[in-house]
Amino acid sequence: MYAVVKTGGKQYTVYEGDVLRIEKLDAQEGSIVELGDVLLLSGDAGVTVGRPVVENAMVEAKVLEHNKADKIVVFKYKAKKNYRRKQGHRQPYTLVQVTKIASR
Repeated sequence: MYAVVKTGGKQYTVYEGDVLRIEKLDAQEGSIVELGDVLLLSGDAGVTVGRPVVENAMVEAKVLEHNKADKIVVFKYKAKKNYRRKQGHRQPYTLVQVTKIASR
């Protein structure tokens, strides 16, 4: 059984037991959260595609940790104009493990 869920503006194909790195959620580590909208659900009965979401479907996940991704460097410059700007960025994320995919 698998599902396609939308959370944090992105879509993920998830199976039970998968560990995902998603946009930061406002939840405590160790807590159980319900991931966003279920767009597609595949199971024993076949594939159900939502319009836009599948009714009575849910994906539960356990929050493993909150962290920041590796630093990226944003460097802007204009040739021959003595213009240089250097900036770093670390995107926060939440690591979750999918515990349950179900149709209610």
